[in-house]
Amino acid sequence: MPRIPYVPADIAEPKELVDAIRARRGGRLINLDRILLHSAPLASAWNVYLGAIRTQISLSPKLREIAMCGVAILNGAEYEFVHHAPELLKAGGTQAQVDALRDPLKAAGSPLFDTAERAAIRLTIEMTRDIVVSDKTFAAAQEAIGNTQALVELVATIAAYNMVSRFLVAFGVQPEDR
Repeated sequence: MPRIPYVPADIAEPKELVDAIRARRGGRLINLDRILLHSAPLASAWNVYLGAIRTQISLSPKLREIAMCGVAILNGAEYEFVHHAPELLKAGGTQAQVDALRDPLKAAGSPLFDTAERAAIRLTIEMTRDIVVSDKTFAAAQEAIGNTQALVELVATIAAYNMVSRFLVAFGVQPEDR
């Protein structure tokens, strides 16, 4: 159970906000939304910001989801992993890659991932565990990603999903019954 109650799944107000969140989620509210909606201003900003990361940036969806899954495991946010592993598969990842990301340290050296993916995993590990990224890791990511915009978007994605995972863990948000 979460540490605070979820708002009801059929919440209707504030209408514009709830409708916007439902639209981004394919018509329903997930448990994360049902915690966020305790604060309409926070839920609104979260929906816009994370929506942009999920749908508006140029970063490869596969790299984005690899980073999100890595953050989830490193921070013990099973809820986040459960939501993003299927997205990684939709983005072209394999089940073997999803399974490998359960151990990001091993995945960072695994031949299951290409050079850019391994660089993204190493960047995810250092940003999540150490906060400070070594020059070697940053240079490898920069070279492997190959474009400044995508690198900025990858770093922002890792940072944002560290926020998400910490929020989920602090409140004990549980995966929905599927």
